[in-house]
Amino acid sequence: MKTLDTSFRYPIKTGSYHRPGIERQGAWISFTAAVPAEKDCALLLYKKGSPEAEIEIPMEYSTRYGDLRSVEIEKLPIEKYEYNYRIAGTIVTDSYARRISGRKTWGQAPAGEAALRGCIISDEFDWEGDEPLQIPYTDVIAYATHVRGFTKHPTSGVRAKGTFAGVREKIPYLKALGINQLELMPVYEFAEVEAWDEKRPAIRRGRSDEPLMNYWGYTDSYYFAPKASYAASNDPVRELKTLVKELHKNGIELVLEFYFPKAMQTARVLDCIRYWVLEYHIDGVHVNRDHTPVEALAQEPLLSHTKIMSEGFGLEEIYDGRTVPGFRNLAEYNDGFMMDIRRFLKGDEGMIPAFIWRERKNPERHAVMNYLAGHNGFTLMDAVSYDEKHNEANGEDNRDGTDYNYSWNCGEEGPSRKKKTLELRSRQLRNALVMLYLGQGVPVLYGGDEHGNSQLGNNNVYCQDNELSWIKWKPGKAWEYLEEYVRRLISFRKDHPVFHQDAELRQTDYLSCGHPDVSYHGKRAWLGDFENYSRSVGILYAGEYVSANSEGKEHDDSFYVAYNMHWIPHEFALPKLPGKQVWTIALDTGIEGTDGIHAEGSEELLTDQRTVTVSERTILVLRGQTRRKEKKEQKEQKKQAGAEAE
Repeated sequence: MKTLDTSFRYPIKTGSYHRPGIERQGAWISFTAAVPAEKDCALLLYKKGSPEAEIEIPMEYSTRYGDLRSVEIEKLPIEKYEYNYRIAGTIVTDSYARRISGRKTWGQAPAGEAALRGCIISDEFDWEGDEPLQIPYTDVIAYATHVRGFTKHPTSGVRAKGTFAGVREKIPYLKALGINQLELMPVYEFAEVEAWDEKRPAIRRGRSDEPLMNYWGYTDSYYFAPKASYAASNDPVRELKTLVKELHKNGIELVLEFYFPKAMQTARVLDCIRYWVLEYHIDGVHVNRDHTPVEALAQEPLLSHTKIMSEGFGLEEIYDGRTVPGFRNLAEYNDGFMMDIRRFLKGDEGMIPAFIWRERKNPERHAVMNYLAGHNGFTLMDAVSYDEKHNEANGEDNRDGTDYNYSWNCGEEGPSRKKKTLELRSRQLRNALVMLYLGQGVPVLYGGDEHGNSQLGNNNVYCQDNELSWIKWKPGKAWEYLEEYVRRLISFRKDHPVFHQDAELRQTDYLSCGHPDVSYHGKRAWLGDFENYSRSVGILYAGEYVSANSEGKEHDDSFYVAYNMHWIPHEFALPKLPGKQVWTIALDTGIEGTDGIHAEGSEELLTDQRTVTVSERTILVLRGQTRRKEKKEQKEQKKQAGAEAE
């Protein structure tokens, strides 16, 4: 044992080898590390603020259990100490550390061999009975963003910009929008800039001469520790837990994204996810399938009610035969919906089959996350404003980022002042949002798309920590209506469960042979136009549907959604409604601003009940309703019957 200060008087003994990291057992604190047998190891304890270790405690090979070595210290004042390990002569920061010191200031690289240290955190936090919300996927309205980029812009209006506390300040906004699930890009302790090394070249800079950094956080990291520079306070652990608790109080789940490198062991991945679920009460995780043992996560009993999202799953490996899980916690999260819907949106031929499949996809054993934009690619605004990527600011001669954006600039590349171009882009944005929120899968809004956020055609802002990647909260006058438009669409979806049923719509009618839950129509009722040249289709959602959350059948009105992504108008034949119901206009994307969404009870009666002509690049949503006069008579009859019963 080496010591620089004889004042260290805390008892030390061999540890219990429970698992890597720090464990508390009464008055004792156990430090455990995984170290190959042939390497020496010692625990280094530093007093906070001191550049040198106060004591170096050997962790002998003879006391190992497998590759685990452990020591325990009694009554150590945790608020005064930080720690590292010395392994084979090199100072190493604990990969299981629950808090890291040395990266409090964003963009400031730690300098020195022992600049990064593990912190011993207190387990005390009043959760006030908090638990994960377990909202069924059918009811989820998701919003995905980056902690720093969400509130860092001067227009965000929050005090603690770019932090967990800043996100907490925006909870009323998310709730008012209708969001009940928030997904955050990596919040654990990653290196946005590398530790200083005189042998490394100078920090890479982009075209504007700003330093470029790992803004997103997709790198090997300290996965058990929340990012210190994302905290407005000096306690990122408490600040993040407070955010989770406040989100839950407002009916909003928290899903965290994790990027694991290919070489990361399955045991460490499982330890990490279990820790965040137990310690931070998170509701779900989004992981990369290529490097993550998703089947192992899906079969972990502790995570059976935790949402697990990835590009796909080996369902036969996870479930026996046709077993349907009691709680559907898995979700497919890939670009399929985005690519197919964007192609249909811009009018590509041959997209009708792919479009209707994406709109109705909602399997029994896993959910589907639907999005039209994300951090990796164009924002929704850029998808209607650019034909090509413009990543010159990244300093890689525009070679980075995908070339397959399936976007359309509506006639002019980039920002425009032309009225017709702006009107067309606005209509395309409304069309895209309607497709997103009327799909049977889980809609995911990329943060800022509700403001018409643009990255100036950059589809790979992984290295941009500036106004290019931050959300601008005060859009130009042309896009001020979008936030309210999104809010109304979310409300419309929530009010009408036919657009988010509990399981895949099994009764589908392609050939005019009944009255199924969903059917397809075109120039003739009950017969969709699926030809390669077709760019329009009518979808009828029957009013009665089965819900797994209630007994028997529930009812909703019937809806007919006419999609015309052609550049010419198209006529649709309308199916006859049962009884004395009539078609009314609930939504029309051909009308500018929010006026195209009619409030409940103010829907406009459709003049012709047999056919309707839909303008070019327009979506028309018709609602089957009983005539208002007859509705009034029905209410009076019901009221009279109730009075007689009394």
